[in-house]
Amino acid sequence: MMIVMPKKAPSLILAQQRLLEEFGGRLRLARKRRRLAMQMVAARAGVSRQTLYKVEHGDASVTLGTYMRVLAVLGLERDVERLATDDPLGRRLQDLALEPRSKS
Repeated sequence: MMIVMPKKAPSLILAQQRLLEEFGGRLRLARKRRRLAMQMVAARAGVSRQTLYKVEHGDASVTLGTYMRVLAVLGLERDVERLATDDPLGRRLQDLALEPRSKS
């Protein structure tokens, strides 16, 4: 069985795109606070200046690995550990599955 990948990734919904744009903006601010030039961060991350521009503007076409490399250059890669650590829905679903069923 052959899996056919779509030629173009599906678009993000507006709320997701805004979150990604805000994230990119925070990365841009982190770079500027460190007084690092785009060219320097791009070179250290192993990407082009244009790709770094896309990262800093929250472009969804950029791979997660690229975002990780930029975070590493900025010394922020450990922040990823906090993503999805608090999963209230998942915990509630797990708790419901663990609760004994009442005998009717």
